[in-house]
Amino acid sequence: MRVLALMAFAGLLATLPACTKKSGSGKVKVAIVTNCTADFWLHAEAGAKKAAAENDVELDFRQPKTQTVIDQMEIVEALLKQGIKGLAVSVINPEEQTPDLTRIAGQVNLVTMDNDADKTGRLCYVGVDNYLAGKEAGRAVKRALPKGGTIALFIGTTTSANSKDRVAGVLDELAGSDNRAEIRKGNFQEKYGVYTLYRKAPITDETEEAKARTNAESALEQLKNTPDVAMVGLYAYNPKAILTAVRGKNLVGKVKIVGFDEDFDTLDGIDKGEIEATVVQDPYQYGYVSVTCLAYVAKGGDKTKIPQKEIKHRLVTKEGTMIKGVDVEILKASVFSTTTRESLAAVK
Repeated sequence: MRVLALMAFAGLLATLPACTKKSGSGKVKVAIVTNCTADFWLHAEAGAKKAAAENDVELDFRQPKTQTVIDQMEIVEALLKQGIKGLAVSVINPEEQTPDLTRIAGQVNLVTMDNDADKTGRLCYVGVDNYLAGKEAGRAVKRALPKGGTIALFIGTTTSANSKDRVAGVLDELAGSDNRAEIRKGNFQEKYGVYTLYRKAPITDETEEAKARTNAESALEQLKNTPDVAMVGLYAYNPKAILTAVRGKNLVGKVKIVGFDEDFDTLDGIDKGEIEATVVQDPYQYGYVSVTCLAYVAKGGDKTKIPQKEIKHRLVTKEGTMIKGVDVEILKASVFSTTTRESLAAVK
């Protein structure tokens, strides 16, 4: 249904006249600003480029060097001065950035992507429901450790909307209750059902991959005499950092790993049986839908016809077969890795 809706939306866009206000290249200019520099965003850039070509708009795709509001907003303000007609942004800190993004939404068409800020007047949010995706990761943990155990959560930051929701989803699924309001506030417990949360909080790394590996190694050292351990990486680089640490300690198979996102090292680890599963978004569609939406509105499209439905998360496993109680699309790691690489290569 999502694909059909997008096709209809793209078809509607094709019927609109070109906007008279154009960039120096003679085309309407739109921009995407991510929350950081990461391989994850290469997939979004590929989708964005395809949409830009199909809709005859100029695209400026930017990744800030650090995941800081200052770096991101400097890029945004510079783009505004260049006369862009639409902007999609992965919001780093919704609470802090809402005033500025509200001002920007009054100047250009604004879409939030991957990370939302729903009080800004943005046209729409393009991304998965991160709470439900977090619950999917929690179910993978429960399959790996059905009798309970100790869970270590690793994530870049806990200030963004998606990070809060992913953590809340995992813990609520383990607990069998809905405590997301308190978890989003940073109020954690030691026990979630039959699972113990290591250090009684998620372990953050400020999106530094080296620190992510150090965090995983430190946790393995502290938990070396603890039975039934699962480590969950909730940002794209976290699962491979965990896997590197687990391999270094010769604990492959003994420590269960559940991931998030489609890093190729993560997919390879799943295919080898070293990682249980990973919950994936669809960053290619993030870029594609965001640019399609911005082009549509910039060319005079009706804002009320913009798709509002969130993109569905998926699950990647070694076998890619149906799992009882799981109603999302399940992908085979080796096949998904191949098709994803081909998709990126085709755009490049």
